[in-house]
Amino acid sequence: MLSTCTIFAKMDYKVFAPSRVECEVNLPASKSISNRVLIINALAGGNSEVKNVAKCDDTDAMVNALSNADVAEVNIGAAGTAMRFLTGFFAVQEGRTVLLDGSERMRHRPIKILVDALRSCGADIEYAGEEGFPPLRIRGKKLSASEISLRGNVSSQYISSVLMISPLVDGLERVKLTEEVISRPYIDMTLSLMRQFGVNTQWDGNDIVFEKGAEYKPLDYVVENDWSAASYWFQIQALLSDSKISMNGLFDESTQGDAALEQLFVSLGVKCSKEGETVVLSADCGSCAKTIEMDLLENPDLAQTIIVTLCMLERPFHITGLQTLKIKETDRIEALRTQLLKIGYVLSVGEDLSMSWDGTKCEPLDEIRIDTFDDHRMAMAFAPASVKFPGIIINDIEVVSKSYPEYWQHLLKAGFSLKEVK
Repeated sequence: MLSTCTIFAKMDYKVFAPSRVECEVNLPASKSISNRVLIINALAGGNSEVKNVAKCDDTDAMVNALSNADVAEVNIGAAGTAMRFLTGFFAVQEGRTVLLDGSERMRHRPIKILVDALRSCGADIEYAGEEGFPPLRIRGKKLSASEISLRGNVSSQYISSVLMISPLVDGLERVKLTEEVISRPYIDMTLSLMRQFGVNTQWDGNDIVFEKGAEYKPLDYVVENDWSAASYWFQIQALLSDSKISMNGLFDESTQGDAALEQLFVSLGVKCSKEGETVVLSADCGSCAKTIEMDLLENPDLAQTIIVTLCMLERPFHITGLQTLKIKETDRIEALRTQLLKIGYVLSVGEDLSMSWDGTKCEPLDEIRIDTFDDHRMAMAFAPASVKFPGIIINDIEVVSKSYPEYWQHLLKAGFSLKEVK
């Protein structure tokens, strides 16, 4: 078994859960906020201090890209947020040419919608490989447009990338979002941060309207901790109802859409109370629903955690709003379906990409190995399944470094144990 000081390499581990957890967790800083603030701070001149920046692969990629002002090639690895945000950022860096590249998986993640939107206001971006995908060769220049239009029913990161550079686009009055707007809390997070740095906006239907002449102003900023990371502790509380878990650094008036965890997990039997910036979890089984209908359109990053939890609780469900899961680190819909099948849960996928479970089961594999597909959330969502399947194997557990590098150490401190699979 492993100690709490273990450094995790690219290995596979068996996970064993305790019968009860009582712990205090110092959550990682929000990478969603960190990455936005780092871009906005750089656009504002980069002279302010940003404290409590997330320490994870995604944010490290952003920090490295922004701190090397003269390099001609930037490789952000598997950091999807960095790819989208830096595409907009480099497009407005006048006189600078950058080749923006990533991992092999990143080269298969679409970016055409964002590139087309930026090109519409004069951006000089060409595909250095396959059309519609990274790598991108970006020649920074002055952009201008009165309006930028892009679809609202794709990744909110495309929209946030355009929004954050909007004060540097001459004459821009509005960003027009066509079709249904999904993941709106992430757009609202971006707008809130822009507002704090001096750029006011307002919604006009599906359009975002800008204040004329607004410019970013320097601002020292403290990043709050991550509600998405908190989801795995909500999951553990739901599966080990006798537990009591405290999490630090979560703001009461959070800009993070995943703060909706409080409401979403009520029907899974989790009670949430607050003491300052500490959130305390306990059981409230009287609030459990027998079947679950849930729309995660605004909280897609919670899908894996919630769906695995519901299966472990043997709770039939129908979850909608999962459209963006197919273009994440992996096709998360297919990954969930195939890996849950290994442990005996037969899920259905609808034409609208909703996922449901009606109680149908099959025999679980004798040795359960969960493939993570280079996806941090697959590893973290399936590890608590060890409550019901002791010794479940999580492959390539180091993938958690993308967003929550201390996840396994925190599990160990909470009483879980890990055993390396030779």
